[in-house]
Amino acid sequence: MTKILLVEDHPELREVLQRQIEWLGFTTIIAKNGKEGVDTAVAEKPDLILMNSMMPEMNGWEATKILRSNPQTKNIPILAATAMFRPADLRAWLDVGCNDYIVKPFTLDELSRKIRALIW
Repeated sequence: MTKILLVEDHPELREVLQRQIEWLGFTTIIAKNGKEGVDTAVAEKPDLILMNSMMPEMNGWEATKILRSNPQTKNIPILAATAMFRPADLRAWLDVGCNDYIVKPFTLDELSRKIRALIW
C-alpha cells in the first residue's frame, strides 16, 4: 500500500489531513515537526511526503534540504503544504527541492490530484 508521510505540527489539522489521506486509500505515517519528519522518512521510506512549512524544531524548508541531500530520501516526492501564497514563497519551495506545493486551505479534490500526480 502507498505510504504518505504527513509532516504537520498542528494536531487538529494533522488529524483532518490524516483522515483525508486515508480516505483516499493511502497509509499515513505521522511526524510532528521537520526533524521528526526527516528521521521518519529515513526509517520508513514513504512513497510521498506532505510537508508543512512553519514548524517548531525544524521548518519544512530545512527538512526538505536535508531530505534532498540524503541518498536514501533524495528521490521521494515532496508536496509542500503551505499557507504562504506569494509567488516568491511558492518558488522557494521548488528551489529547496519540493516537487510541487499546495496552498492552504485546499480541498480534498485538490489534495488528491496533487498526490496522484506525484506518485503515479
